[in-house]
Amino acid sequence: MAAQPLLTGIWCPSVTPFDQNNRLDIDALGRHFSRLSTSGIDTLLLMGSIGEFASLTQQERLQLIREARQLSPLTMVANVSSTCIPDMVQLAEAAWKNGYDAVMVLPPYYYGQTQKQLLSYFKALDKQLGGKWFAYNFPARTGCDLTPALVAELAAELPQFIGIKDTMDCLSHNRALIEETKKVRSDFSVLSGYDEYLLPNLLAGGAGVISGLNNIVPELFAEALQAWRAGELEKLTRIQQRIGQLMAIYTIGDDFVTTIKTAVARKFNSMGSHSRNFGGELSMEQCEAVDRLLG
Repeated sequence: MAAQPLLTGIWCPSVTPFDQNNRLDIDALGRHFSRLSTSGIDTLLLMGSIGEFASLTQQERLQLIREARQLSPLTMVANVSSTCIPDMVQLAEAAWKNGYDAVMVLPPYYYGQTQKQLLSYFKALDKQLGGKWFAYNFPARTGCDLTPALVAELAAELPQFIGIKDTMDCLSHNRALIEETKKVRSDFSVLSGYDEYLLPNLLAGGAGVISGLNNIVPELFAEALQAWRAGELEKLTRIQQRIGQLMAIYTIGDDFVTTIKTAVARKFNSMGSHSRNFGGELSMEQCEAVDRLLG
């Protein structure tokens, strides 16, 4: 029997709570993880884009890796992306020491990268990470695309490279990643980074979704996956339509991270809404719009 992908299903890229003094709020993170851990999702992603990794110091990232792992029994992956490889290696070593299941890495950003450079980069990084890793494709932020051909070539050569988060608003790109990697690996996970692409990803043979909405409505996505596995098309259709409606949350306010945090704070009263991104605070009208959307 062909080997199956290791990490699949519904992932939550968790927000990172801060207290009123702009410091990491580990207690709030614990409350957040406690709710997520019983929601039916499969994996927690620490320090993704919505987790504000780019606004954290190296020491804060190491602290989060140390303290977050014990807060949930779920599978956990740490985003160790940086423009400094020694920092990435240090974060990865901390992840292995603390029992993480994999790490995630962006391609280099700021300096433009050719496909040749990306191949060289990931092959060199693979030798240093020391464990299983996911690539993170987010061209809107990095300025370069991890193409299906590139990813398939890396997957064929690097056994520790076990999957990719594809945050690209293009269904055909996600589908092509799935098709090309399946030609070389049966155990490779292609996950969509767009909430409403869960069903299209599954239909194309993908592994699931890494969705910011899972900070708010993880049960909905877990229910969607259950309906998919049970072949409950009518139920799955209703859920997909509701997910589509909820995508409107990303249009409220100036900073989607602050908006998601505000939604969590208002719905569950488990954390503050403060983000390190400036100018994203929601007005009362915007808060009411969030409340109406979540119903």
